[in-house]
Amino acid sequence: MDNPAIVIPEAMKALVAFGNTAAGKGVPESTIELVKLRASQVNGCSACVHMHARDMRKAGESDERLFTVAAWREAPFFSEPERVALELTEVLTRLADTANPVTDELWGRVRAHYDERAASALLVAIANINVWNRLNAAVHQVAGTF
Repeated sequence: MDNPAIVIPEAMKALVAFGNTAAGKGVPESTIELVKLRASQVNGCSACVHMHARDMRKAGESDERLFTVAAWREAPFFSEPERVALELTEVLTRLADTANPVTDELWGRVRAHYDERAASALLVAIANINVWNRLNAAVHQVAGTF
């Protein structure tokens, strides 16, 4: 089956527009891209892992960071705001893994680095990439073909 966002062009337009709303709201674009890459890794979406890693590299992201984002907790290449964003990404991507995925403690750390507008943008970016991952996984989207 073709990707639903291709089959239903209005879906493509809506998803792109929704994703674009996170830009320029206080979260660095490099952090947004790290979030997209990490959620895609967790979800096993090869198409998105390939696309976001490629785009990040073209934008000047270091190989050290690209190669270690899956193990960000043990890697020294990420700032505290990036670490909080990556942690939030993981818990929101794995909602069913725990009864209270976004604890008050985690939310406090998010808000220590991101104001309400930026935190909202971060949530939108995480939600958007998870939708893309699920669409791609459902139709077995092949990396490099979308």
